[in-house]
Amino acid sequence: MPLAGELTSSLIHRAADRYALPAAGVLRLWTCRNSPARHGGGVRADAEVVLNGAGRNVLAELCGVEPAVLARALPAFTVDDPKISTGREAALAQVRWQAAGEAAFACRLCTARRTGQAQRAVRYLPRWQRVCVRHGRWLLDADADQPLEHLDLHGVPEVVAAQRRWAGVARRAGRAGAEGAEVFALAHAVVARWWEEALHWEREEIKPHRLHRVAGGTAGTDLQRWRIVGRDPVIFPEVVAVADALLDPAMAELVWRDSGAGRPRPLPADGAFCRRLGERVGRDWLGPLSAVDYGGPLLAWMSAVIRRRRDQGGLPGWRDDPWRLQREQQPATMAGQLRVMAAEAQSGGSATRWRATVSAEHRFRITQLVKEAGEQLQAPLPSRERPPTALTFRRADHAAQKPASHSAH
Repeated sequence: MPLAGELTSSLIHRAADRYALPAAGVLRLWTCRNSPARHGGGVRADAEVVLNGAGRNVLAELCGVEPAVLARALPAFTVDDPKISTGREAALAQVRWQAAGEAAFACRLCTARRTGQAQRAVRYLPRWQRVCVRHGRWLLDADADQPLEHLDLHGVPEVVAAQRRWAGVARRAGRAGAEGAEVFALAHAVVARWWEEALHWEREEIKPHRLHRVAGGTAGTDLQRWRIVGRDPVIFPEVVAVADALLDPAMAELVWRDSGAGRPRPLPADGAFCRRLGERVGRDWLGPLSAVDYGGPLLAWMSAVIRRRRDQGGLPGWRDDPWRLQREQQPATMAGQLRVMAAEAQSGGSATRWRATVSAEHRFRITQLVKEAGEQLQAPLPSRERPPTALTFRRADHAAQKPASHSAH
């Protein structure tokens, strides 16, 4: 039986296990038009397949389930790819591989309860649905090259409680005319940025405690990896709290007052909004720190709220959308951070950090820009534009200290 939101490829692998066959052998029932994405451990767990019409019939027969049932359960089952659904070979059962977005491992205990077998399964799960409330587990991303499928949350009940609270926050977002996904993404970006800075916050005690608990008691000497793997469950309660706060009209009013209302002024470091936000996440000391995080998603949200309030008579533009999260403000994924850590381990430092996460085309452009900048720095300046040397400053200072001549009196 398929799981709700399961990847089609995940169901094929579970069907192969049921028949005690290798997945590669079962996949021969379809003509594969490309190859799945891979990492160091083999085929990525979030590798997904798209089927054509004939391929869907083959899967329904293999599972003994009506195609309509599969269409309701599998998000990718009805996705149409013209490369395999049209043309002379459209009658053949065909598949094309692609990467699934926001895929996570399913809870094996829930899978066993549903299917009778505790097999590995992968589902489409946004981050606000990653807590298995029944078994107290955080379900991890399936696109990373790491062995864990879940983290135990029994030592951090506040994470499970936050999952229950999110339903109310999502309803509030709908009443405010916002998408729950956008609100969550913005709040997640805000708190993930705090997470990166929290290493320098001596008064932050809650998150380190949670991290050690989800790591099984202590992160030990593997703290860097656990900070990556455990980030999302550790910050989840604060993400829900921040999302709730940003939807509160009273909080938006504080932003307006901090900006000077009708008499514009720079946002102060001790503004009422940031101070109140820190209190709502249980950290009364956080306000001034978040208020001076220039370039972060929180300041971008505040600026959009202010612009929208001042331009109430005009047509709203994309810059006035407070829930718009810029690409450069999106937090790094677990998979991306693990790749960076692996690259640093191989190179012995952080010199290749950017190479692990930037595409080949962008790497080439960045390298060219760096080379051009280096050439410009090495080029000699014209004599009249040469910068003053230390000797010049000493001579000027000596001249200023010489006593005035008698003729000057």
